[in-house]
Amino acid sequence: MDLIKLKAFFMWCTIINGALLILSFAGVVLASEMAFAMHSRLFQISPQSVAESIYLLLGLYKILWFGFNLVPYVAVVIISKDK
Repeated sequence: MDLIKLKAFFMWCTIINGALLILSFAGVVLASEMAFAMHSRLFQISPQSVAESIYLLLGLYKILWFGFNLVPYVAVVIISKDK
């Protein structure tokens, strides 16, 4: 795979996963009460546990997004400027 295709691949991965991260965050902010109520009924856990789980998963997703999408994209951009 050449550098141009690799750059395009990481760019689209970063954009798509970043959009999913933003949509997930917006969903939690805008519909948190509904989500907490639904999940606490389905899984028989407290709304506090649901909130902790959601924020933990969003934080993990953000760390993975940085590590596997954004950082490799920036590295490929830096490498491609050297040529």
